[in-house]
This record gives sequence, structure tokens and C-alpha cells, in this order.
Amino acid sequence: MRRAGAWLPSDVLRGELVGAVEVGGRVRRSGDRTALVDAFGSLDLDALGPQVRDGDLVVVWGRVEARSLRSVRVIDHRPTTRHEGASDVARLLERGVGAALEARARAAAALRALFASWRFLEVETPSLVPCPGLDTHLDAFEAFPTAALPRFLITSPEYQMKRLLVGGIPRCFQLARSFRRGELGSRHNPEFTMLEWYRAFSGMNDVLEDTEAIVLAVNAEIGGPQSLLSTLDLERPFPRLSVAEAFERFAGVAATETLRLADEDSEQFYRLLIERVEPGLATLGAPVFLERYPASMASLARTCADDPRFAERFELYACGVELCNGFGELTHGGEQRARFERDRAERTARGLPVYPIDERFLTALEEGMPPSGGNALGFDRLVMLALGAPSLDAVMAFPEREL
Repeated sequence: MRRAGAWLPSDVLRGELVGAVEVGGRVRRSGDRTALVDAFGSLDLDALGPQVRDGDLVVVWGRVEARSLRSVRVIDHRPTTRHEGASDVARLLERGVGAALEARARAAAALRALFASWRFLEVETPSLVPCPGLDTHLDAFEAFPTAALPRFLITSPEYQMKRLLVGGIPRCFQLARSFRRGELGSRHNPEFTMLEWYRAFSGMNDVLEDTEAIVLAVNAEIGGPQSLLSTLDLERPFPRLSVAEAFERFAGVAATETLRLADEDSEQFYRLLIERVEPGLATLGAPVFLERYPASMASLARTCADDPRFAERFELYACGVELCNGFGELTHGGEQRARFERDRAERTARGLPVYPIDERFLTALEEGMPPSGGNALGFDRLVMLALGAPSLDAVMAFPEREL
């Protein structure tokens, strides 16, 4: 006899084990069917006695025959109370979140294998930092609100990862826990997982190719008939569309007016992006790179060599979902400081929290950051699309609503 442990072993669920086994799980009764279940599958049982109720935890002995357990004897029985409302059993087991977590783990393993094949180093950088970023559309959680040691939870690990490039690590990536205050919805959670990577002596085009390979690798690993990504034309290279072209095509706004809005009326710019451009991109039937943002929205990207009115910044859209935000990276410390000062002034004018400038990051840029490309991709969103899940809640162990 084999003792399988506290929960259903995968070889039993796959029908690969035949013979006597001692195995545990939760009882589920439905009509004439009685099954032993966990988050990843079920095993039909011979009828149990009436003392074992639906939802109870048991350890049983029996003989496995074609994903069924015969001649069942109860070894241990632990009655439990079934909750219909805030129930981890219902969410993880019955709504399929447990199976999504297993798929999520396989997707992460596939990405780690892919980056290893590219000779990237997986790194870990701090979650508590002196400056969480100055983007006017992102707000951070303050962890230590004291003048002596102000620290914030990262909105992205960008600054520290770029310091690694300066220090001589040419390729690095991480699956980083990131935090953004005020973000909650079907595609947002205050705490989420960011896949972020950087290539030294590379540019935006190299990172675009990386991004395509990442999307295909995750879809190949966990996508199936339900995958929303598989409804798209995934042939490489993915189509590219400049911001100016997209605004003219989907919002009827000429390039000069798009630049004016970006410079003078960012609220209207983003309103058109959300209400007109993003729905238009969703009709194209393929993942689309939206590239060449106006230079006033460059953030940490360098400007385009052929037209400095635009920047080497891109985002990937798939099924109407923004998956990433990447750059051909700005490496000039003086220009980056000027941008930070402008961001701080805008945050002040808009009544937003004003965060410190990361002087260590600027010092690193002054030491010399190699020409680089980088990207920050929402791992939860990519898994959500590959699994055809309705929201991020369905692919996260404990989203905000479950805390």
C-alpha cells in the first residue's frame, strides 16, 4: 500500500497509479456521486457512511481503479462547517482559483526557463525604497511616515534594477511584488506581480522581441481552448502602431493635436486613449504594440533619434488589456533629473503626494548606464488572459477583496 499524504497526489488524479493507497481530501456529494476533492482534481469514491457529510475532511484507504477509489475505508474523519459566503474552500476549490494558481506557477517556471536560456540573471531588489517613482499617474504606499527614515513600497523595481546594469550586470529580470495605492478593479489590485527585465547594450526593438516570446511562452504553457490570447493572431512580429497613428485612426485626432494634448491637457489625452484608442486596438485581432509616445510622456525613456517630439516608449495591448510599459532607456543623468523636477512640480500643482528624488539612482546614471532596453509586464494580467479568466481575482491567491 502507498501512503499518499494529506491531499490527493497528482499521479492518482492523472490515473497513473493503480493499487492500494491511503489518501486525504475533502468530501463532495452531488446526487448519487461521492468524490474526494482538492483544488486540482477529484477522485470518485464508493459510498461513505452517513456520518461523513458534504465538506468534511477525511483520510481514506482504498484501491485506485481508473480515477476511482474502491473498497473505501475511512482512516480519519474531521467534520467541518461549510460557509457559503467568505469561504476559501468555495473560492479555491469550487471556483477554480486553486487550479489557476497551479497554472500560474507553471507560467512562472516557463518564464524562468526562458530567461535562463537568454542568459539573464534573476535578481531580487528591495520592496522598501526611499523613492517609489514620480510618475504623476501612480501613487505609492508610505511604509515609514517619519522624517528620519521615509520609506515607500515600490511601484516598480526599476531604479534598483537599472543600478545593477550600471554595476556591470548586463541582463537581469525579476518577478517582483509591486504596490500602487488607489488601484482596484477587475484588472487592478493594490499589490501585484510585475515581470521586469533589462538588457544592457540593447534597445527597444530587442525588448519588443523579448515581449513577444514571453507572451507566446506563457500561452503555450497554460493556454488552452479557453485562452483569450489564442483568439488572436499570434504570428510574430506583432503589429506596431505609433500613438499619433492610433489617435488619428481611432479618435480622429491629428498628430499635431495629439502632441498638444500630451503637452497641455494630459487628462483629455488619457480620456481619448481609454475611451477611443484602447477599444480600437482591441478590434485589430492581434496583440499590438502602441509605440512612440509624445516626448512629454517619455517618463524614463529616451527620445526618438529621428524625431525628438516622440519617445522610445511602448505598451503592448492584447484583448483590450494593457500588458506592459517598456522603454528604450534614458541614460543621461542630467536629463533624468530635469524630468524628475518637472514631475515633482506637476505633482505639487495637482495636490498629489510629492516623493523624494532618488539621488542614488541619478548618481548611478552619472557613473554611466549602458544603452539599454527594459520592460515592466503585468504577470497577473498575462496569466488572466492565457487562462481566459474574468478578472485578476481569479488568478491571485489573495486579492484585496479576500483579505
